[in-house]
Amino acid sequence: MSTPFKQLFCFGLGFSGQALARLALTNGWTVCGTVRTEEKAQRLRAQGINAFAFDASTAPALSGEVISALHQSTHILQSIGTAKSGNDPLLPLIQPLAPALQPQWAGYLSTTVVYGDWQGALVDESAPARSTSTRGLSRLSAEAAWAALGWPLHVFRLAGIYGPGRNALETVRGGRARIIDKPEQVFSRIHVEDIATAVFASMQAGTATPTSADIFNVCDDFSCAPGDVIAYACALLNHPVPQPVSMDEAQLSPMGRSFYADNKRVSNQKLKDVLDWQPAFPTYREGLDAIFSSSGFSGAD
Repeated sequence: MSTPFKQLFCFGLGFSGQALARLALTNGWTVCGTVRTEEKAQRLRAQGINAFAFDASTAPALSGEVISALHQSTHILQSIGTAKSGNDPLLPLIQPLAPALQPQWAGYLSTTVVYGDWQGALVDESAPARSTSTRGLSRLSAEAAWAALGWPLHVFRLAGIYGPGRNALETVRGGRARIIDKPEQVFSRIHVEDIATAVFASMQAGTATPTSADIFNVCDDFSCAPGDVIAYACALLNHPVPQPVSMDEAQLSPMGRSFYADNKRVSNQKLKDVLDWQPAFPTYREGLDAIFSSSGFSGAD
């Protein structure tokens, strides 16, 4: 008996998109997608991904080869973030094509920022999305617009993403580590490989319908203060732990300050219950331990 053809098209083969692409390829899927430059496209083609150079912020339309690949794709994922204006740059290009595409499964990578501030309380997918930030509101608007395309849309609200090349160990080793003095502040986070397994689990067992999107929080099992993560990375690298500083002393950017405006713990229980998913890295400790042991950090300092 032949295996049904499965093809993923991922708009935005970045940090998370590439992790998912690798997992899908390993499981026998065909993978297509976009990156901003031809150089990056060539590099991904060498890995078996049919990548197209495409910049949603400047392209007047989707190319014929992208449209052809979309028509052949059973699964379509939007992983391109909103623009500085707050708008989703891909929507005007995809909306005219949406009725003719009809994928079996569609996904949108969003963010837990949409929940806003809950003073450290636990939020799940039933919690009101009450963000007042430009970033949160633009993401909510994009979620709704993608749901209105008439595809079976799965929205993944991602916590703070880390993984190889993008983590607290790199921050400490690069001399950029800071601990902000804000008592009781907690964040949720997620290893990029756990994002891939969560989204792939949904791709294999779609739970949305064309008229009813489904939302999943994607985070690990342990929300904690960001300073705890920095302190753990310092211990692994045998570096001194930086002294806490105020946000004014840290000279945070507006984006950086916006992260500290929200304080919440995020639940991943629905992902576990509905998709039988478990994180390979349930806390930042397992994640940083794995990166430390496999990425040349051991003995580096």
